Amino acid sequence: MMMKIPWIVRGYAESALDGDTWYGQQAVYRVSFGNFTFFLALCMVLMGVKDRSDSRDIIHHGSWHLKFLAWIILMIFPFFLPPVLIDAYAWMARFGSGAFLVVQMIILLDFAAAWNQSWASKESEKWLYALLAVTVGLYLGSAVAIGFMFHWFHPDPSCSLNALLLSMTLVLCLCFSMVSVHPSVPSGSLMPSAVITAYCTYLCFSALSSEPASYTCNGISRDASTLSASTLSAGMLLTMLSVVYSALRAGSNSSFFNTSDVENSSQDPDAGARLGPYQQLVTAGGDLPEEPDLEPEDQEMKRAAAPLGPVQYNYSFFHLIFALASMYVAMLMTGWGEESEEQDKIDVGWISVWVKIISQWATALLYSWTLLAPILLPDRDFGF
Repeated sequence: MMMKIPWIVRGYAESALDGDTWYGQQAVYRVSFGNFTFFLALCMVLMGVKDRSDSRDIIHHGSWHLKFLAWIILMIFPFFLPPVLIDAYAWMARFGSGAFLVVQMIILLDFAAAWNQSWASKESEKWLYALLAVTVGLYLGSAVAIGFMFHWFHPDPSCSLNALLLSMTLVLCLCFSMVSVHPSVPSGSLMPSAVITAYCTYLCFSALSSEPASYTCNGISRDASTLSASTLSAGMLLTMLSVVYSALRAGSNSSFFNTSDVENSSQDPDAGARLGPYQQLVTAGGDLPEEPDLEPEDQEMKRAAAPLGPVQYNYSFFHLIFALASMYVAMLMTGWGEESEEQDKIDVGWISVWVKIISQWATALLYSWTLLAPILLPDRDFGF
């Protein structure tokens, strides 16, 4: 279909890629651009919503027919744009995907700390044993996985790059694990370190498996029985699920992205003036105002159905994460826009390799900073 659209065909004439690859990338970018525009528009419209009584709250929790219609329009609109604008969006998507990976790292760190605190605070000892079992299991699993990776991705001494990346993974995980159990680290614990170790190991495997099939050190790509079509499908499905989970986690994590003003209203004497009229009534223990034009039963129904109180999470940030996730999925599907993308391979290429490796380094450094920051900056309150 795209081959029959004149302004798109003219763009292909200026490209060095083969037809299937170029048109495939253009289709992915245009669908991604439609989704990005839709969620970015919702992000901007819902910016600053703090209370359920805000008239814009219905845009987030309702108006499904209008939102579906707007989504359909925005999915069709990018196909009327010239390729030069779509190429500009593709370059912008690289940076948006990087921002999404940063947010994903922060969410993972928060998740690991919350998991550890939840189980460690249980009164029953069985939760401590479960915590120990999970910690040991994650470390053993990571060690076994790295051992297999040395076998798969270091088949001969000439594969020094893969050996270096695997060795750095071991060193980074060992360093922040040792720091986490040091007596001077107030927030240190082996459980979060085990989670980050497993994630760094996964990033290393994902990076090395994204090396082109022509690279002799990629032992998996040369073994057809290991890298089958079903494995690729399962890997893409897991990638999609992780993207959706990260977006939902970022938008709904009230402890990390909470925007409620009610929690601070008791300490701030001017907080009530900033709350909505309905929220002031709720915090003061009052009821909604009576409307004489309504029957008592209708007034009771309206009182029960009226949204009251502060929002539980940041609506604007929720949709921003989905917008960035749209960019990230497009980069995965197109090998980060690399022109040497291999046919029938998803997320393969040297750009993908280095994006994941840099993400691994950033994750390790970010986690190490959360451990060392209270020591290096003792006068600041980090909430630990």
